[in-house]
Amino acid sequence: MSTTTTTGAGLEGVVAGESEICYIDGNAGILSYRGYNIHTLAQEATFEEVIWLLWKGALPKADELAGLKAALFANSAIPAEVEAFLAANASHAPMDVLRTAVSMLSLYDPLAKDMSPEANQLKATQLMARTSTIVTSLNRLRLGLPVLAADASLSFAGNFLYCLTGNKPDAVMERVFDVALTLHADHELNASTFAARVTAATLSDIYSSVTSGIGALKGPLHGGANEEVIKMLLEVGTSDKAVERAQDMLARKVKIPGFGHRVYRTEDPRAFHLRKMSEALGKSTGHEDLYLMSSRVEEVVKEAKKLNPNVDFYSASAYYSLGIPIDLYTPIFAVSRMAGWTAHVLEQYHNNRLIRPRAEYKGNPDGMPWIPMGER
Repeated sequence: MSTTTTTGAGLEGVVAGESEICYIDGNAGILSYRGYNIHTLAQEATFEEVIWLLWKGALPKADELAGLKAALFANSAIPAEVEAFLAANASHAPMDVLRTAVSMLSLYDPLAKDMSPEANQLKATQLMARTSTIVTSLNRLRLGLPVLAADASLSFAGNFLYCLTGNKPDAVMERVFDVALTLHADHELNASTFAARVTAATLSDIYSSVTSGIGALKGPLHGGANEEVIKMLLEVGTSDKAVERAQDMLARKVKIPGFGHRVYRTEDPRAFHLRKMSEALGKSTGHEDLYLMSSRVEEVVKEAKKLNPNVDFYSASAYYSLGIPIDLYTPIFAVSRMAGWTAHVLEQYHNNRLIRPRAEYKGNPDGMPWIPMGER
């Protein structure tokens, strides 16, 4: 990892390392994975192809893609002990349960301490498949429903929706969710990915590394904005009231969830696709009102603050139209981002250097005189 002497609050503008995985140009609104623009991937790729691309650096050939799909299916079942943990803790917040359950997976992996590239690649595959199973199983168990096994005929996205709801999605729903997973798969050195790489740089295992990522994602300044967006939309109920709420929040200088981004100075390219998905799903599922409310709020915020929606804003209504419980929006982010986290951890292991930045000291100078207890 390269270093820099530049300082900035929250490391803003600081280049903290080198990577070949993800490129962002915030001024131009560009996001690409391994050189493939996110618009191209959203239009052409499947999520499984994106997983391979992030891990391997190239698009998979037919046999490689088939092998990955088979491996994800074969590794989707979670240990019985982890499922029992989910059942015993189903009433707790899903991100808390997910964080602990992913960490638990290492206890039942005979290769947990094997740090060879081959073992770590297998663990990445298992984490990719089993994180999805943890989220869907948790939802089934808390509803008192039986856990469903993956269906080999379905895609990764299709299996998630099937194992979550018990219903095989139609082609539109499956494709929309597949694209949503692609859009969330990676985003350079965001907080959770950086946390995962810092842990990996100590040569801790991949389970510890991605658990660090989940812990960072759990924080409301990183994950959860789409939950707040859908709660706001459901609470106001109509487009006119949504506009009134947005105007009131702006007047009170209260941040409207789903707008603005630390990196992008123009439209978040992921929001472009999620906007269209929200509209299409809304029309097909009877939730067009959510899209219309979102569109009106976007108009108000753009006019007043020149702020664009980010990846969270339209994903809120899209997920709701898919029948996904609101408190699973952030865990779904983790399911998708597991592709990016594991890719970054594998890259970190490949050319590792301990990540140990310095701090610009702002405290008292050195040489403070000692004050005896009685004189303090």
